[in-house]
Amino acid sequence: MSQKKKVSLRDLDFNNIGAWPRQAKLGFCAILGVLILFLAYWLFVRDKRDELAGLEQTEASLRAEFEEKQGRAANLEPLKQQLAQMEQVLQQMLRQLPSKTEMPDLIVDISQTALATGLQNELFQPEPEVPKEFYAEKPISLRMIGSYHQFGAFVSGVASLPRVVIMTFHNISLKPRNKEGAITAASSGLELAGTVKTYRYLDEDETKQAQAPAANGAQPPPAAPAPGAAATGGQP
Repeated sequence: MSQKKKVSLRDLDFNNIGAWPRQAKLGFCAILGVLILFLAYWLFVRDKRDELAGLEQTEASLRAEFEEKQGRAANLEPLKQQLAQMEQVLQQMLRQLPSKTEMPDLIVDISQTALATGLQNELFQPEPEVPKEFYAEKPISLRMIGSYHQFGAFVSGVASLPRVVIMTFHNISLKPRNKEGAITAASSGLELAGTVKTYRYLDEDETKQAQAPAANGAQPPPAAPAPGAAATGGQP
């Protein structure tokens, strides 16, 4: 039997690959194919994998953002309805405040209420209105003489007026009329001086005029008066 001749690299002529034995050709092709695959991976695929990882991360972030916005969009219509209801309630509450035409009568009612409770009005001077965003405030400078009970009756009388009245007190001082006396519950010589502000709602045209400076970049008006600082009364 003939034995196959063992082929070594020294016997291979790289200038005449076609004359190589079949096994050498197959082995060389396999090595060449592996080398080509490695170079292709190193030159093209390796960087693309990093890019793919970045794109996958971006996709996850965009998907999360989309889901969040989709959830907001699903709740947008109920929120619009809720906002419309809140605006309607606000308008109803504003309509409970006096109107422009009712303001003079309201000031007279406040003054008459003070007189009806026995207070002595030494000063009751309405000042010019100050328009705000959706309401107007009317300052009233006053100085009244009376007792604790009379002042309490005055506040109670304002609260029982047939129209909703909001009064806030500013720079108010309460002291004995006779500086030698002391402030007591039975004292009848107390002097209340300062400024009160009452409020009315603005009609549509007045609201547009009040909002125009804010739309042009002016400083926004202060917030509406706090309910805790107000004497409120009446029914619409």
